[in-house]
Amino acid sequence: MGLPRNPNSRSADYLDGMLGDSGKSSKWRPQKSTSARLVTLLTCLQFAFAVYATFLLYYMSPSIDLRTPKPDFAWASRIAQQWKHYIIPPHVVTRYQESASNLVLEPQPMISTPSEVCEHEKIEFEQKKSNDALMIKIKRELYDQVRDFQAKNSGTESLTELMSMKSKWDMRSPQNTPKVTVILNHFKRKTLCSQLDSLLHQTLPFHHVWVLSFGSPNELGLKRIVESYNDTRISFISSSYDFKYYGRFQMALQTEADLVYILDDDMIPGTKMLQILSHVAGTDKYKNSVLGSIGRILPFRQKDFTFPSYRKFRSKEAGLYLPDPAYDITVDKIVQVDFLSSSWFLSAELVKTLFIETPFTFMTGEDLHLSYQLQKYRNAGSFVLPVDPKDKETWGDSEHRLAYVSETTVIFKDVVTVRDDQWWRAVSTGYITQWAAMNPQKIDALFYAHTIEEVKALGPLLEKFRSTVGKKAYIVVPGGGFCSCEEATSALHWPKTVCRERRFKIFDLGVGALSGISNSEVPVVQAVYASMKGLIKVHNPSVVITVDDIDSNVRKALKMATESNSNSSTLVHLPRPSIRKVLWMADLRSTALPSKNNL
Repeated sequence: MGLPRNPNSRSADYLDGMLGDSGKSSKWRPQKSTSARLVTLLTCLQFAFAVYATFLLYYMSPSIDLRTPKPDFAWASRIAQQWKHYIIPPHVVTRYQESASNLVLEPQPMISTPSEVCEHEKIEFEQKKSNDALMIKIKRELYDQVRDFQAKNSGTESLTELMSMKSKWDMRSPQNTPKVTVILNHFKRKTLCSQLDSLLHQTLPFHHVWVLSFGSPNELGLKRIVESYNDTRISFISSSYDFKYYGRFQMALQTEADLVYILDDDMIPGTKMLQILSHVAGTDKYKNSVLGSIGRILPFRQKDFTFPSYRKFRSKEAGLYLPDPAYDITVDKIVQVDFLSSSWFLSAELVKTLFIETPFTFMTGEDLHLSYQLQKYRNAGSFVLPVDPKDKETWGDSEHRLAYVSETTVIFKDVVTVRDDQWWRAVSTGYITQWAAMNPQKIDALFYAHTIEEVKALGPLLEKFRSTVGKKAYIVVPGGGFCSCEEATSALHWPKTVCRERRFKIFDLGVGALSGISNSEVPVVQAVYASMKGLIKVHNPSVVITVDDIDSNVRKALKMATESNSNSSTLVHLPRPSIRKVLWMADLRSTALPSKNNL
């Protein structure tokens, strides 16, 4: 049995073994280790690298000129000159010296001032004035009719009267001072500096200004201008892709402000505009509205029952452009229009309405689409504000001649055609224009067919109404993937040209513009209800006729739309087999038609 061994004894025995009797201590010599040689080699290499790094840094320094050695370091300079070509090739030294010199000596670019980078639009012509006595008479008469009608039905106010109305935004306290985001959309015009100068001197300071440059060839110049103002409230937003006319409204969806003021590049507002617009937008009467400085009233119906182009020359029915200096028309009292142009002031909440339906086109017409959607889904109006003729600071377009420069609807005929198609589509889907408000219609029957089979079923009764003297009847189809105008006209044996005529006969609601790809019935119900509500209000049919087995959701939409009419239109559901048996309905007086709903 062994004894426990002290750990320390093992170390002692090991030391004794090294110095013990196996060899005499005087004869013991340490073996030359290979590790010592390795350490010596590494030390030499480290020293060589330190010398190399020292000379490398010495030559890279731009403040050292080896051609003129310093007295205190003459020895170092001589060594450096000898080792120069061994340490770094001459071309490398030159390159590093040049780079270092550029970093140190090249001056940093200074931010320019607005006076150095600003450009201004040159307008080398006088304000357009018409000398056509007939046109002046026509335009003035129509404007007076519109103004008198609105004054009688809704009341109109001058600028002084508007500013005396009670407003949520009266600026008497911070809680009553709105935050306004201004959006400036620029492409080629040289008006940015004029706009920014005006906005910086507003009697109501803006919250933010967003300068947009979408696909503009002047992007760099616009960016320099924004930077030159050195104002953190002014931001520059650009994209190589041109989002065109709807892009600025898409940007407006991102604002956290109370109100949004969107300006074309031809609008230079007076310094009181933000205060005036905000005050009016805060009144109970105009809070659910879009306000501006330029607007249009769409065409009126002609004697042949068609509607002309809004650009038709020498025609009273072509509508109005307000204000119109060419015919000496100024807006001295607020006036409701069918759509605004060049500037839009509205609550941030109302901007969302623009995108409820897919626009007819993204190439133009955002102004009409906004007013149309606001009325259709928000019951909101579009108004041109009055001005003080003696104070240009109350004008939304202090230089109106800019509106005549590069006006696309004048230069490009195709744009006029597209816009004509667009506003007629709006009228066909329930848009209540100023003509419709001033000229209430009265028809006998408005038919609604949701499918092509329903068109065929209702066809005989529709033709009976239309062929009866003194009777008026139109038909409505949903469009989209349900039943288009072209399909309906084919079933009714009508020429397809009626789908393109600006004449009341058949209405295509374009339901696909709202529903798109959807498995829900909600978009269809909403589209049918919103459009039929407008059409019923415009045409005041005695009866709205459809088949009794129509889709239940569409049936509910038609019921709500009919009940919304204050003139008491009646919804009639006819069983398909009985339609040919009640053709005598067309012979009844209009007032007697609703009483036959029990058929």
